[in-house]
Amino acid sequence: MASMRDIKRRKTSISSTQQITKAMKLVSTVKLQKAKNRAEQTNPYFNYMYQTVCSMLAKAGEIQHPYLMESESEKKAIIMITSNRGLAGGYNSNVVKLITGSDISLDDAVIYPVGHKGEEALLRKGYTMASDYSDVIDAPTYEDALAISREVLDAYAAGEIGEIYLAYTHFKNTVSHEPTLLKLLPVEVDEEDVAGSSSDILMNFEPNEEEALDLIIPKYITSLIYGALVEAVASENGARMQAMDSATSNAEEMISDLSLKYNRARQSSITQELTEIIAGAEAIS
Repeated sequence: MASMRDIKRRKTSISSTQQITKAMKLVSTVKLQKAKNRAEQTNPYFNYMYQTVCSMLAKAGEIQHPYLMESESEKKAIIMITSNRGLAGGYNSNVVKLITGSDISLDDAVIYPVGHKGEEALLRKGYTMASDYSDVIDAPTYEDALAISREVLDAYAAGEIGEIYLAYTHFKNTVSHEPTLLKLLPVEVDEEDVAGSSSDILMNFEPNEEEALDLIIPKYITSLIYGALVEAVASENGARMQAMDSATSNAEEMISDLSLKYNRARQSSITQELTEIIAGAEAIS
């Protein structure tokens, strides 16, 4: 059995850690409220943007445009959104597992990391990294999403990559966050949209197809990236809040258990001292 001194030292150490986890939980809770409101306000727009573009292209017929044409390149760009800090449970590892467990091979993947944790994990596994946008996740803006969008679209138009994916954590609610791998380009047209559209009535573009798509596709990609950044921030703070709450509860249980062990050790020590005193008194008499 550990000595009373060791138990007391361990209890003090756990109490100090508990104070830290409590503080981190409070900070994450405050950040979550702000990020949650932002995510809930922006989410409908980005969902409708995705649905609208997919539906529009389903009714557009055969269009020859650099953003829509199949590329001969086998490379696949993955914009991976994780965090710059840990202590968020499985938040970062779930996104990493989403990529490593996908059909995209290590040799074909080109990672555009947003967040150091995911970048470090995939670097250890041998993945190829492109431009690092990790600083963006601290306070994402639409301009940040636009910069990422321009780089991946330029690489796509130049034939350097053949597909563009977005790996992030979808924010459902405070306690539910879903790792998501979304294909951005080429746009996957829903068969229901195709079936529901008439071959005789195609989408008309004004002023012309090329100019319209030059505006629509970058807007579409940028909007989805920005939406993913906003949801990822909310998911990160939600995951960290849950992780710190769990750590605080575990610390409370450990402190309670150590208190019980300390009291037992103290009682045992007192009993032993009394036994020795009684035995000494009997020997004298």
